[in-house]
Amino acid sequence: MKVAVVGYPNVGKSSLVNRLSGTREAVVHRRPGVTRDRKEIPCEWNGLQFELIDTGGVDLRERDSLAGSIREQAQAALADAQLAVLVVDARAGVRPGDEELAELLRRAPAPAIVAANKIDSSLELALAADFHRLGLGEPLAVSAAQGLGTGDLLDRIVELLGAPSEVARETQGAGGAEAEAPAVRVAVIGRPNVGKSSLVNRFAGEERVIVAEAAGTTRDAIDMPLRVQDRELILVDTAGLRRQSKVADSVEYYTALRSQRAAERADVAMVVCDATDGVTAQDLRVAELAMKAGCATLIVLNKWDLQADGEQELRRARERVAERLRLRPRVLTASAKSGRNVSRLLSEAIALGDRVAGRIPTAELNRFLAEAVQARQPPVGTRRGSAQHRLKLIFMTQTAQRPHRFAIQVNSRGRVTRDYAYFLENRLRARYGLEGVPLIIDFVERGERRAGRRRAPLPGKGAPLA
Repeated sequence: MKVAVVGYPNVGKSSLVNRLSGTREAVVHRRPGVTRDRKEIPCEWNGLQFELIDTGGVDLRERDSLAGSIREQAQAALADAQLAVLVVDARAGVRPGDEELAELLRRAPAPAIVAANKIDSSLELALAADFHRLGLGEPLAVSAAQGLGTGDLLDRIVELLGAPSEVARETQGAGGAEAEAPAVRVAVIGRPNVGKSSLVNRFAGEERVIVAEAAGTTRDAIDMPLRVQDRELILVDTAGLRRQSKVADSVEYYTALRSQRAAERADVAMVVCDATDGVTAQDLRVAELAMKAGCATLIVLNKWDLQADGEQELRRARERVAERLRLRPRVLTASAKSGRNVSRLLSEAIALGDRVAGRIPTAELNRFLAEAVQARQPPVGTRRGSAQHRLKLIFMTQTAQRPHRFAIQVNSRGRVTRDYAYFLENRLRARYGLEGVPLIIDFVERGERRAGRRRAPLPGKGAPLA
């Protein structure tokens, strides 16, 4: 069940959504027009779970193209919702924009509630009475800043939505028993104006987020559930990331922060680049940010239909990525405008997400280790060139996931060179398709574990029983 929160610009919709949901998911700023795309935020009250849809401020008289896109997003939210909450500024009184929105809601099939916001004390409660003339029933006095009246508003929302039926509860219980692969969370990140939102709309098959020629149109990280190849995906469209020195104001700072947090919560980061620019230094910085966040990474050259010298540019991009990024992510081409290779991107993201969560059997890893040693002999100790002073790789196993962590037992950790460690890492990536997947290889000396057991206290002297 969904509740659309709509209203005139700068009446406090996002602040109210944050207060009702108990989160800080929606971007809040004193400047009007910060919220643009519709964002769905989970909420729960008295045992009923529903989603609040935060929308941009709607001004029906504004003729700007961006304002028109915001109106379309708000109308889509209303069409998708079972209930609407019209937020008004109680201190400003009834404005023409409020009356126009109220007329629109009166014609809509879903019921509506008027929330008179910015009533921060009991002395201002009478201000809500002025909104009776909107014709949407009893207005509720609320304060997003102080929390006044928000419990009453949630009670009213739950009353109009209705308690979940027994059939719905049984269905939810049965669905939870089914063994289904977990959803893959894919964050679409990159510099401003490289086509991230256009790509997300192409994935979704609809104009889900606003696209404009001006850079910086997207202001928030927007989650979108999607089903592809019988798998659940959660696509996250994010604001463009610029160098910190180029961040102009607080709004851009907080939107960039949300983009970084989206990468931290993702399984896969799809780093979108402009194919006409190639892979720039800033694209590489964005990819490094995703890698530090611990998610698998995929490089996408968007706007490939505008690239004249395709094969040569793709070869240059792949060489630059392999040289600069240790995780060696794959570089793919696509066009959000024409739809070229778009379905392939989603397939790659699903496969990459599965590899992040997967585990390689120990027997298979030891076969890999033997083949790697045969392909390139380990380095020899510096004192003598005899075989007994050569590094020996004895045993390999995977010790952790997310990120992948492997342990290789060796005869002497001091003989492991950086060059040979990189050789093993790169060969491991190529063998098991781990390009772009974070992984760690620990080299453990053969005697360390035995020594650790000898030093362990005996049972009864402070050590737990086995």
